Amino acid sequence: MLDLTTWNLSVPVAPTPVDISTTRINNGYSSQYFRRNSDDSITFWVPVNGSRTADASYPRSELRETKTDGKLNNWYYASADNYLTAVLTVNQVPSKNKVVVAQIHSKDEPGSQNDPLLKLQYHYLRGVGRLELLLRKRPGDASVQNILLAENIQLNQRFSYELRITPSGKLGVKVTSTHGDNGSLYQQLSGYWGTQLLYFKAGAYVQDNEGPSTEGARVTFYSLNSLHR
Repeated sequence: MLDLTTWNLSVPVAPTPVDISTTRINNGYSSQYFRRNSDDSITFWVPVNGSRTADASYPRSELRETKTDGKLNNWYYASADNYLTAVLTVNQVPSKNKVVVAQIHSKDEPGSQNDPLLKLQYHYLRGVGRLELLLRKRPGDASVQNILLAENIQLNQRFSYELRITPSGKLGVKVTSTHGDNGSLYQQLSGYWGTQLLYFKAGAYVQDNEGPSTEGARVTFYSLNSLHR
């Protein structure tokens, strides 16, 4: 099931990105950047020359977590057991071969570092698709760990991911593919993340900003669900 009732959407239109509200998405919004398919899946398209948000180097067609009334949903991990799950395929990558398909991000506010805690990145390296976890140890750290979760996940091959943070700050990331190329990571987060308001993101955040309008990333989601319980 692809549940869009708790998301808004950023699309890279010219000259600046536009946010599509939760209400508008659930009233049937569709465009070249967010295409609804006959099998109820959604395809995200982001060209490398698309517009970018003020604090970003790269363009995106990406969902951002909200509440059902459209207000932004930000949470401390101690408040619930927090899950994001999806089933998807990566259909196209740019010449730099990378697209981020999920994030856990911190909220931009006084006292926050406004950093991604993690990014789940598809990297098409030497003809083989890899799922890499880009993990930041503490808020404000300039560097991130690049952890290989799974490889041999080809373009157009369906796979799933699950991101989870427990109320005690244990992070779980699991990737499962239809061909058996699987991987997981479980570890305790730094307590510094406990002071950061967090939120989920999902879609296509291309890691490239050079090339023609035909170059970019295309990602199709068949299922997407966020849960806090």
